[in-house]
Amino acid sequence: MSLHDDAVLVLKEYEGQPELRQTYLDHLAARPDGLWKSCEQGHLTASALVIDPGRERVLLTLHRKLRMWLQMGGHCEPGDASLAAAALREATEESGVEGLRLLPGGPVRLDRHPIPAPCHWHFDVQYAVLAPPDAAHAVSDESLDVRWFPYAEVPGVADESVVRLLEATRARL
Repeated sequence: MSLHDDAVLVLKEYEGQPELRQTYLDHLAARPDGLWKSCEQGHLTASALVIDPGRERVLLTLHRKLRMWLQMGGHCEPGDASLAAAALREATEESGVEGLRLLPGGPVRLDRHPIPAPCHWHFDVQYAVLAPPDAAHAVSDESLDVRWFPYAEVPGVADESVVRLLEATRARL
């Protein structure tokens, strides 16, 4: 199964956010390249919120370019077998944490947000992952910092999209 086919299947099975989900599906139906950074009309991205083993904190990255605290995530790559695999790869690369496990049930949320030209939109498919008990994080080249935040502190440091992802993740947990 191609990554494009996986993305369509994942989105068709996702039960939340019906209007936004349809926007994602329409984008992929109209653009066979809709997963790739080269698609100027926008492209899918995959991200994951890292939850600590005690389920009391999240690991956020201070994005180097945006200078914002965000969940781990980024662009799909040709070697990714699925959106879930892309999200897990990105979370591992950006957090430095080995042994992350995806929460069952597929994506937690969708978040479509504008980005600067030449592209116009990120169609983010957001997952959540659990860190192992011995999780040791590291700062990647894409980050200025990586830090654990108690749930209650997230609204004070992150934007609304991260807060909504945390709320949806906590509901899933």
